[in-house]
Amino acid sequence: MARKYPKHGPYEPPEREEEAPAPTVPCWLCSRPLGETTVWHHPVPKSRGGRDVVPMHPICQQTLIANFTNSELQRHAMDVDALLSNPAVRKFVDWVASKDPDFTATTAKKQR
Repeated sequence: MARKYPKHGPYEPPEREEEAPAPTVPCWLCSRPLGETTVWHHPVPKSRGGRDVVPMHPICQQTLIANFTNSELQRHAMDVDALLSNPAVRKFVDWVASKDPDFTATTAKKQR
């Protein structure tokens, strides 16, 4: 049964102060600022004992997954330079450097 009088006063939304823009966080792989969608990627796969996560664009994560196996990612661990030494990843990063942070496209399928 509804109360005749509210238990507390009427709802008053809190006053908002002017929000400062959030600092832009760069993507772990391509170093571009992140857009609306952020993926938290495990540089060392969880199946290989990885616990750390890094922010990435979805397209950058898809590129890593398409070009490396879990054991290769485990070997490279947190070393971005080692990942960028792969010609396919370097070509991708050079190509995506001029794109918008929210840019998405299909990536190559995993080579088996």
